[in-house]
Amino acid sequence: MNRDETGRFIVKSFKTGKTYFVEAIDGDEKTFWGDYDPATKKFQGSYGLKYKGSIRPEESLITKENGFDKIHYLGTDESPLDYINRIDDEYYSKMQK
Repeated sequence: MNRDETGRFIVKSFKTGKTYFVEAIDGDEKTFWGDYDPATKKFQGSYGLKYKGSIRPEESLITKENGFDKIHYLGTDESPLDYINRIDDEYYSKMQK
């Protein structure tokens, strides 16, 4: 998955047995970084294309076409691990009934 480059990772819950797939989606060009050339107003080098920790929306593997039926989108200030813990607790509560 190469988490450093893509921001993709998998979380397996020991409590419910569910597996959660996470992708950091980047829709903002500002995440590209490197040597900025003020004359051309562009970044030089390939620093921003590697190890940026996210993918573009069109690169996402988490799609209905790939069999994912419950897709959640979080804001930039929300922790995916905290969100996973909350919904996993809900699943666990339902399993106990």
